[in-house]
Amino acid sequence: MHYWGKVLGFIFGFMMFKLPGALLGVIIGYYFDKGYAKALADNGGFARLLGSRNNIKNRVIFFHTLFSIMGHIAKSSGRVTENDIALASALMDKMGLTGALRQEAQNAYRSGKQADFPVAETVKEFKQYCFGRRDFMAVYFEIQLQAALANGQLHQNAKRVLTKIGKTLGFSAAEVETYINQAKASSQYQQQTHHSHSQSDQQQLSQMYQILGVDAGASDQAVKKAYKKLMSQHHPDKLASQGLPEQALSLAKERAQQIQAAYEYVKKSRGLS
Repeated sequence: MHYWGKVLGFIFGFMMFKLPGALLGVIIGYYFDKGYAKALADNGGFARLLGSRNNIKNRVIFFHTLFSIMGHIAKSSGRVTENDIALASALMDKMGLTGALRQEAQNAYRSGKQADFPVAETVKEFKQYCFGRRDFMAVYFEIQLQAALANGQLHQNAKRVLTKIGKTLGFSAAEVETYINQAKASSQYQQQTHHSHSQSDQQQLSQMYQILGVDAGASDQAVKKAYKKLMSQHHPDKLASQGLPEQALSLAKERAQQIQAAYEYVKKSRGLS
């Protein structure tokens, strides 16, 4: 039940125009609450589960879009395999999704697998509620790429869908390709870290440049600029204020740690302090 609009309308109306203002405020608040409830109802059951009212609509849309698109990408390769489902479940585990919230994520994932799933409209709606915040959209896109690359491979159909999603979000073809290369390097970095795979210093250095999104021949200034931009983009307080759910912040923090490690490695290779 939504009532904050009526409460606030009464208070501010009474403060300004006494009883007549209070009555008018309640009426205005009623229509506000009614519209608010309808907007949240259109995004599955996430709205009642996310708790905080701060940027709640963005959080609802974030989760619904994240997992429904993830299901759509998995289906794009022909059929959803047990491995696809296991990867989605692993991401839910990583985000700490349990109980009813996990059930809603699974429902969204299943809806994305449907043949008539409106992928373009879903992404456009998500972009609309991002209000042009590229950092927020970039982190969302990175999470989709991380999920698609969790087993180290990116199916061609999945890449086509992801490229369309990136362009719909407003990223250029070059930016999309950079994000994909960064995600590939990030996936390799995680696998090597978890399984202690060895590689040559040159291979590792190349991987670190890819994580930073710069060429090995880039100037020291360009490398530092790319690093600062990425760290700003993944700042947890900034992302939280923009509506990134706390369950997804751990992924942004993990990415920030990778960026930090990559920059330190590159600095050391260049003899920078």
